[in-house]
Parts: sequence; structure tokens; C-alpha cells
Amino acid sequence: MLEALPLALVLLLVLGAEFVNGWTDAPNAIATVISTRVLHPYRAVLMAAVLNIAGALITGTAVAATIGKGIVRPEAIGLPVVAAAMIAIIAWSTIAYRFGLPTSESHALISGLAGAGLVYAGPSVLLWEGWRKVILGLGFSTILGFSLALVVMLVLYNLLRRVGPSSIRRSFGRLQVLSAAFMAFSHGSNDGQKFMGAFSLALVLGGVLPSFQVPLWVVLLCGLVVGLGTMYGGWRIMRTMGFQITKLEPVHGFAAESSAGFAITLASFLGIPLSTTHTINTAIMGVGAARRFSAVRWGVSRQIVLAWLLTFPLCGAIGALLALVFRLVF
Repeated sequence: MLEALPLALVLLLVLGAEFVNGWTDAPNAIATVISTRVLHPYRAVLMAAVLNIAGALITGTAVAATIGKGIVRPEAIGLPVVAAAMIAIIAWSTIAYRFGLPTSESHALISGLAGAGLVYAGPSVLLWEGWRKVILGLGFSTILGFSLALVVMLVLYNLLRRVGPSSIRRSFGRLQVLSAAFMAFSHGSNDGQKFMGAFSLALVLGGVLPSFQVPLWVVLLCGLVVGLGTMYGGWRIMRTMGFQITKLEPVHGFAAESSAGFAITLASFLGIPLSTTHTINTAIMGVGAARRFSAVRWGVSRQIVLAWLLTFPLCGAIGALLALVFRLVF
């Protein structure tokens, strides 16, 4: 019984980090559809929870595998590394949440694992193949997210220039339900898999699984926890995303969600872990910039970008410090 206690504690920490992910990351998938008042918040949250699980179930576990065995060498680390990374995520994300800033749990997870792994096993613990995908993910989530949304919005402006505002709002109000569903599904296909990968990694390190795989019960459990987190505390992030970056109408929400969903789905297909927060944030900035550059509240955007930039060094440092403490104590 006592031998199983460390594993149980680490698994609880993973679920805790997944719950916090529901506060700060999962709301990104439905923020625009709520801000445009196309869907009632509780219906949007329920849709996001169901489609997050569906996305993780249907699209495979390539991203989970990248997190579980592609960032650090599983055979070179132990449960304290996973525990340190999860505590780093919970600490940093809770601080950011207090200020209403959407953070990237993807980058918090990756940097926390890397920082803890470096202290635990040295530089050789890092795997270049996984980090190459992380670097590609940065390009997908920022450059592709912004530019694709900008182009889609400019095309829509050109196509709809002779259509009345009421007709546009009515038509895209319906279409935005579909784009929000697509965004939630794509979120599950990529971001939803990451903590499933961490949970499965802990099961491997604890001797429960003989090799890395993501059991169905892990998918369902993590999907339920992230949905509960979104229902409990996601509203503050939704306000920042949906109301404070730029003014959104259903046509803007459709363009942002469709563009971000496409970028995320493509990354998931390639097994690239990217930040869904970065992707939908830059897509919202893109649709705002398509209207006019000043339509984007760049002061709010700078605060969000600052939170992104701080995530890697802070979570890496917290993970490293905790791993050092765990190593000295245990």
C-alpha cells in the first residue's frame, strides 16, 4: 500500500494540473462563441467538454506520445520529475488566472518537465525530436494562427461587402456554432492529449503500464476533469479572450475559430504539440487587424504575450527547483 502512495500522489497532481488547465486553457475554445452571444455559456461549456473528449478519442494519441516519451527520456527520470512539473503548472497558472491572463499549459508542461528532468538527469535527458516539434508548434500557433485568420477575414469582407449586417449576423450566428464545435474538437485533439500523456507517463514510471500507451479510461478521466475545471473557473479567461482583445461579431468568431481549428488539427495530425491558447489568441488578433490595425487592443494583447513569454522560464525554473528539493529529500 505504501509503495503505491507516491504514484497516487503524482496522478492526483496531474489531475490537479488538468483541472487548472480547464480554468486557463480550455476556455479558449469557446470564448468567442460566448462573447458573440451565439451560445449560452453553460451550453458552450457542455459542448466543449464533450467535443474535447471526442477530439482526443478520434484523432489518436500522437501528441500524447510526444509529451509522454518525446520531450524527456522516460527511462532517465522518475516520478519526482512529473510531480515537480505538475506543481510548477498549478502554481504559475493559478497566478496568471488571478489576473485573467490566458496561459499556455502546453508550454508550462513542456518547460516544467524539461527543467525538472535537467536537474534530475542532466542535459542528455532532453530529446531533440520532441523539441523540434515544439519549435514547429510555436510557428503554427503564432504565425499560422494570425495570418490564416487575417486572410480568411479579408476574403469574407470581400465576399460579404454587399450583404446587410443583419443577414451576416444571422447567417454566421448559425455557422459559428459549427466553427466553435470544430475549435473544441481540435482543442481535444491536441491540448486535451497533453495531460493524458503526462498521466500515462506517470503510470509507466510507477510500473502500472509496461510501455507507454494511453488507455481509454485515462482519456475519459482527463476529459472529465478538464470539463469540470472549465465549468468551475473558466469565465474570467473567457472575458479576456472574448471581450478585451477586440470587438467580435459572429462573422469574426467564425473566422477566428475556423482558422485556429484548422491550424490545431493540422498540428495534431503531425503529432506537434502546440499552444491552443496562442493559436486562438493570435487568430482573434488577426480578425481584428483585418478590420483595422487599431481595432485590436494591443495593450491587452501585450499583457497576454508577456504571460506567454514568462511561461517557459518560470515553469522551467520552478520545475528544476522542486526536482532539486525532491532529490535532496527523497
